[in-house]
Amino acid sequence: MKKIEAIIQPFKFEDVKSALTAAGIEGMTITEVKGFGRQKGHKEIYRGSEYTVDVLPKVKVEVVSTDDKAELVVSTIMQSAKTGKIGDGKVFVFSVEEAYRIRTEESNEKAV
Repeated sequence: MKKIEAIIQPFKFEDVKSALTAAGIEGMTITEVKGFGRQKGHKEIYRGSEYTVDVLPKVKVEVVSTDDKAELVVSTIMQSAKTGKIGDGKVFVFSVEEAYRIRTEESNEKAV
């Protein structure tokens, strides 16, 4: 099993969610996060004063899938989150050793 974590632009979340749902991917965890990378923030003007916003809002999407669907999840996220501009985000893939569904006590792939 694999855990896919994607850090994406907030305005692309609905596109990513719709694309994953259309691809048959069920279940995801969404977290509003803040961070920075190469984008290094941007400048804004508030009441005539310029200031730098260096920690930007992002959305983290987490999906746990079977090994055979992991590539589909990654490619779906990459295609639906891409704008081609700096700050599009990152996708990370981790191995998951065990998973359990609390309600039924199913484990591993049956729990996903």
